[in-house]
Amino acid sequence: MPERDVIIVGAGFTGLVAASELAKAGLDVLLLEARSRVGGKVESAILANGRRVDTGGQFFCRDMPQLMALIETHGTIPVMAYADGETVFRPPVSPAEGRDLWQRVDALRERMIAADPDPDLAGLTVAAWVARQDIPANVAQGFLRLVKGLWCRSPDEISFTYLASNDRRITNTHSELEMFLAGTMHGLAERIAASLDHRLRLNACVTHVDRSPDGVTVKVEQERLSARKLILALPPSMTRRLSFSPALPAPLNRALAAWGAGDAIKVHVTYARPFWRAHALNGSVLWQEPQGLYACDASHGEHSGLVVFIGGPLAAEWHGRSREELRAFILDLLADAFGPEAGHPQEIHIRDWVADPWSGGAYSDVIVDLDAADAEDLLNRGAPPVYFASSELSPSFPGYIEGAIVAGQQVAGRVLSNIRQGIATSWQG
Repeated sequence: MPERDVIIVGAGFTGLVAASELAKAGLDVLLLEARSRVGGKVESAILANGRRVDTGGQFFCRDMPQLMALIETHGTIPVMAYADGETVFRPPVSPAEGRDLWQRVDALRERMIAADPDPDLAGLTVAAWVARQDIPANVAQGFLRLVKGLWCRSPDEISFTYLASNDRRITNTHSELEMFLAGTMHGLAERIAASLDHRLRLNACVTHVDRSPDGVTVKVEQERLSARKLILALPPSMTRRLSFSPALPAPLNRALAAWGAGDAIKVHVTYARPFWRAHALNGSVLWQEPQGLYACDASHGEHSGLVVFIGGPLAAEWHGRSREELRAFILDLLADAFGPEAGHPQEIHIRDWVADPWSGGAYSDVIVDLDAADAEDLLNRGAPPVYFASSELSPSFPGYIEGAIVAGQQVAGRVLSNIRQGIATSWQG
């Protein structure tokens, strides 16, 4: 007989929430995490000034109800991101011109979201769809920049039908950079983990899964652990690294192979003071060139600083270069945007997520197989007793922490229902 009711692999927010829900329902759950920490693509670091900052997922808004409820449950404190003042645009344009451009980019994004399912759109990349639109060149470039920054892959690779479906599920009306947590988002993940106690095991890397109608057995180094059900709470690009016996059905293998990991680098730049505010600037910078760059104010309390995000091909390019070169590149950009003072920070902390060994990348995987129209549906169906769950597969806010929470709740509900049905059937028998 299996040792446990459920084994969950991956202690990001999806795995943490699924484990919490199932434990509350009275099931015997074990959560396995390959890293020495929880959080997945959410993590933190301590800066030289003693401030703990998020080096992974951080920002959220009030339109993300499950995350807001989790924050309240665990008593963590939201901080409103600084938003007073003007945004800096590069190349330089007036604030009015900059706002007009990004309104046009948003309008194109709405056009993508509203696109009807059409066989003519199947097989198109995002870049190919943009090339079909009758729009000014700067709007097209602005939209491509947006895709590189938010989805962290080249628009020449991403499936258009996938991106349109993905973006329909991102439904916030307030800025997704509206808030962050005073104690870090990673701190929230740690609070959830603490409530799991003995049900969580770190430094437990699963490499192989044996599956049968009666349950599953996973291999962790030389140890074998069994359960009635298995939840793989991992990005698709990481799940496909596991071996299965018997092999997964061919459609599921194709669905896992359809995804590519995002490329992202997150840079914290610490200053003695938020000097940009004295110039009526909010700390945000939108670069048309190079594409895939964005900066914003991440100051809080005694800490003053900016976060710079590098996404997509630009992140992949910098991944192969030295930290000294990247540091000089970032400081030159910030000095150009804010003046000489920006070139003299107290500290720069760089977190390169490109090809991360345990997450594949950041912020989320995207579908790069143009023929994989049913990849998400197949993975959400799973191959019971094996279930797949991750933010990428969420019906709400895919790729966000909110989406990870929803995915964890939903897979917990499916597994619990399946177990209860099995118990009822055995009693009837």
